[in-house]
Amino acid sequence: MSKAQSSKMSNSTTVTEFLLIRFSEVWEYRVLHTMLFLLMYFATLMGNFLIVTVTTLDKKLHVPMFFFLRNLSALDMCYISVTVPKACVIFLLDNRVISMAGCAAQIFLVLWFAYIELMFLTIMAWDRYVAICQPLHYSVIMNPWLCIQMTLATLLSGVVSAGFLTGNTFQLPFCQSNVVHQFFCDIPSLRKLSCSDTLSNEISIFIFAVIIDGACFAFITMSYIRIFSTVLKFPTRGERGKAFSTCVPHILVVTIFISSGAAVYMKPTYNSPTIQDMITSVFYSIVPPFLNPIIYSLRNKQIKEAVRKMMRKKLYLGKC
Repeated sequence: MSKAQSSKMSNSTTVTEFLLIRFSEVWEYRVLHTMLFLLMYFATLMGNFLIVTVTTLDKKLHVPMFFFLRNLSALDMCYISVTVPKACVIFLLDNRVISMAGCAAQIFLVLWFAYIELMFLTIMAWDRYVAICQPLHYSVIMNPWLCIQMTLATLLSGVVSAGFLTGNTFQLPFCQSNVVHQFFCDIPSLRKLSCSDTLSNEISIFIFAVIIDGACFAFITMSYIRIFSTVLKFPTRGERGKAFSTCVPHILVVTIFISSGAAVYMKPTYNSPTIQDMITSVFYSIVPPFLNPIIYSLRNKQIKEAVRKMMRKKLYLGKC
């Protein structure tokens, strides 16, 4: 560390807590932002809870595709709960403080859930590839034991990755300011508060993004290229339309998730904080959990039929 940095640190107060910021300080806008966040939050919880319930109770849906969809829905309820409730509190109340431990926990959970989300989306793309391109071998390849193994491997590797990146970030000394220019704690915003060299942290984030995000995106892209090449050979337009309607929304969610995350996390530290960074972060922390139940329930005939069956059963029991 240089003498200038050492002198700067000695003349600064070490940060022990952080202040999150809002999209606006105007009260009317703060209320509007809270309402929008809460609407998305409750819609996400209800939609994903419905998918978890239906895919658990209906034995016809106990197949690999819905096994991962059920896990994704459970994950999304946890993922969005890490950021939105706290954001709504700082939007409405004057207390914008988050402790050092709370900030570390928020960063770890966001990274962990985002990692699992990406892995599940990648596995689901592979599941669709096997189902469409190798239908005769589907039950052999996507057996229950393999599904459980992939899920456990994803959870454990996510803990290691999120733990490493969180620990690497909190090794940095924070003594310049305690204002995090974001509505939740994330690494890029926190890194700007460090009074030491953050190059190693930026490199680790870059390597992680290139290896994990790049590999998953490449795998998903290759899977869908093969899926589309197979779908185009289907004899009827109806079969092609059904396959495309299943795959295209999945590609949309993956693209939004990866591109928005990369835009925030791979942005150089010296760039000044802007409202665009906060808006972009919404697209990887809130939008995917919100969109997933819409895409996978409203557009899936099996899910819709299972919901109708469950509702008819409830109405019948209510009459009795």
